[in-house]
Amino acid sequence: MKLFEELKWRGLIKDVAGVDLEEKLNGEPITFYWGTDPTADSLHLGHYSSLLTAKRLAKAGHHPILLVGGATGLIGDPRPTAEREIIDKKVLENNLECIKKQVSEILEGKAEIVNNNDWMKEFTFTEFLRVAGKYINVNYMLDKDIISRRLETGITFAEFAYTLIQGYDFLHLFETKNCILQAEGSDQWGNITTGLDLIKKITGKDAYAFTMPLVLDANGNKFGKSEGNALWLDKNKTSSYELYQYLVNTDDKMVETYLKIFTFLSPEEIMNIVKKHEAEPHLRIGQKTLAREIITDLHGKEEYEHALHISEALFSGDIKNLNYGDIMIGFKGVPIINAKENVLIDLLVNNGICSSRREAREFLASGAITINGDKVTDENMPINKEIALNDELLVIRKGKKKYYLVKIA
Repeated sequence: MKLFEELKWRGLIKDVAGVDLEEKLNGEPITFYWGTDPTADSLHLGHYSSLLTAKRLAKAGHHPILLVGGATGLIGDPRPTAEREIIDKKVLENNLECIKKQVSEILEGKAEIVNNNDWMKEFTFTEFLRVAGKYINVNYMLDKDIISRRLETGITFAEFAYTLIQGYDFLHLFETKNCILQAEGSDQWGNITTGLDLIKKITGKDAYAFTMPLVLDANGNKFGKSEGNALWLDKNKTSSYELYQYLVNTDDKMVETYLKIFTFLSPEEIMNIVKKHEAEPHLRIGQKTLAREIITDLHGKEEYEHALHISEALFSGDIKNLNYGDIMIGFKGVPIINAKENVLIDLLVNNGICSSRREAREFLASGAITINGDKVTDENMPINKEIALNDELLVIRKGKKKYYLVKIA
């Protein structure tokens, strides 16, 4: 497949501007850009699909510009329901530097990274209205979905004007860097077309654009921090193990879609994996492949193998092979108890692991209590550092899924 055909096969093209875009993408190298605002100190999985599309274009020989919105981030693009909270300038600056570093690593240092505040800060308000505002009709802006959906509840002038700034970004890159293509998520189509119109009206030339469908989970929700389900690309915010667990538990019906969007596996490799996955879905071949490809691309082979090691140890109950750090990663969110008790039954009852001594004895007698992966039945078992991992930690499981971390004083 040629580049454009493969992008379509992977489901990465929704809206298109430019009648000969296919020819441009399949032809000589061109310069294109993708942009994001630094609203957090890390991008998330929702951004990753766009970054991978940029990476695909770069691998095909095209020159990527990654724009981090130091200016647009000060305003915030219109949300469907309410205005974004204004970010403190120092926080935004830190976010910007973190994202620049992250993008550079993902694009393997091949992307040119720019900040739109570098040119927007030179404008006075009246100058910007003369340069950009006089070319864009208000009725045209009101018709844009990103603006019209907020008219009933109200939209501030700052949000209303956001599309002018993003449109000018495209014009600026077109004129200064011969950037002829913008590629974004489909929710940015209204802003993209503003840029296309500015370029046409001011330079008399045509530019190109395409959007990628927003990546959704099996319930139709976006991957994003505003959706409350952000999976951060920074491994210090979302560990490789957490990412592995999410991906390996992907709904079966999303596996083929995600393999196409999130991996560089060839179409033949993907369809072969899908065939095996459909034949034996319980083996989760597709999900495990997805996890391996994404984590390796983001954080490297060693991080993937580390995540796999933690996962396999927890699944098998072989907790003793995990170090303190691995346990804290694997059991993130599990209640932590600082033990003061000397015997097991007191520990179970006093800390609410069991509701009563009677219930504790029933769980112990049935073998439903494990400590560090071993079943225990003795209610008078001493609680001390001799039975602890790393001389301080117990992992207690009650039943099949209820876990507690106990720190020995």
